[in-house]
Amino acid sequence: MPDLRVDASAKLQRWDGFGGTFNEAGWVALASLPRGERERALGLLFGPRDGARFTYGRLPIGASDFALDRYTLSERADDYQLESFSIERDRLRLIPYVRAALAVNPRLRLWASPWTPPAWMKENRSTDGGRLRDEPKVLASYAAYFARFIEAYRAEGLRIEAVQPQNEPGYEQTYPTCLWTPELMTRFIGSYLGPTLAERQVGAEIWLGTLSAPEDVKHVDSALGDAAAAPFIKGIGVQWNTMSAVAGFASKYGLPVMQTEHRCGNYPWRKESFNATRAPNDHAYAEESWTLIASWIRSGVNAYLAWNMVLDTVGMNMDDKRPWPQNALLVVDRDAHSLLVTPAYHVFRHLSQFVEPGAFRLETSGEGDALAFENPDGSIATVIHNPADAPRPLSLGVRDATLRLDVPAHGWATLTWPKP
Repeated sequence: MPDLRVDASAKLQRWDGFGGTFNEAGWVALASLPRGERERALGLLFGPRDGARFTYGRLPIGASDFALDRYTLSERADDYQLESFSIERDRLRLIPYVRAALAVNPRLRLWASPWTPPAWMKENRSTDGGRLRDEPKVLASYAAYFARFIEAYRAEGLRIEAVQPQNEPGYEQTYPTCLWTPELMTRFIGSYLGPTLAERQVGAEIWLGTLSAPEDVKHVDSALGDAAAAPFIKGIGVQWNTMSAVAGFASKYGLPVMQTEHRCGNYPWRKESFNATRAPNDHAYAEESWTLIASWIRSGVNAYLAWNMVLDTVGMNMDDKRPWPQNALLVVDRDAHSLLVTPAYHVFRHLSQFVEPGAFRLETSGEGDALAFENPDGSIATVIHNPADAPRPLSLGVRDATLRLDVPAHGWATLTWPKP
């Protein structure tokens, strides 16, 4: 009897793909590399043969906390007609980053979310924290802001497939953020954003996200229980502290669920381990990453995105009140003009290189920390993690075959079976 068994007859959720997030800081780091190394980095992330084969790319609408500084796409105060709207800033760093990725994988699927509305639309008149003004002219203008973004990117030859209305609507931080109540989010989608995108025929879906704080799960029942908002919502975006709700979302609403931001690691609230000077892109974070990825996938998500795909060795965000160096999958030493591939990158690649969009997760049983998928062509990919201090002998059963192997200490093994 094998130690670990993959049940090819027990199909669980459909798998739609892996991906990551484009940010200004990542492109600046990449741009410091010689051309050959920059191309290698993009190949490692998006390459179809020797790369992670990412199929999703997330974009910020305006500044995220890994922009070079705070900005939005409409900076002139009280510009309800959005005459000052511009993506000129994006043409400097974000759009070149996306185009470089598309040159490697032309089928990359793009979606976007804001960290903050324009400051003049908010009660506190700041990019950081505060709330959107609950006024019809503001809500209508903000819905048009989304449409203008999608249209402007389309004019650049870039298709935005979906938007999610707010990154982390339950967290107020000292970088671009905005608090939303479930009631306001529901009304914004049902009466403003949904009708505006439909009328302008922008061709982008609305997903409800990106939900992160435990209280954010209230947005789901509010919006999907509303007759006006629910028809516009085509999926749910979740991250960080909402994992426990995923199974309920999938069973109750039947919509795809995307994990939208892998935990970055190096947490300021953990005083005993926090590194205030640089991100510890080490093996310990790789093992933490595996636990996070595996747990989210077992919870039922259909897709999984990394946070920053590329940063420099420090990894500092723009928060000057609580400095927070964060991890990335690829790290650029800007002094040496060299690329470092982190252990966490390899964890993603153990899965993303071998699990195709359109696969189904399979049930596993017995001993061993594993994930298994059946790809659309009938092949099966199984990834096994060994958290122990010594290599682990293991027998793996798939269909009618059994394979014996040693999984490295604190390491992984990916095995593929051809279609029957």
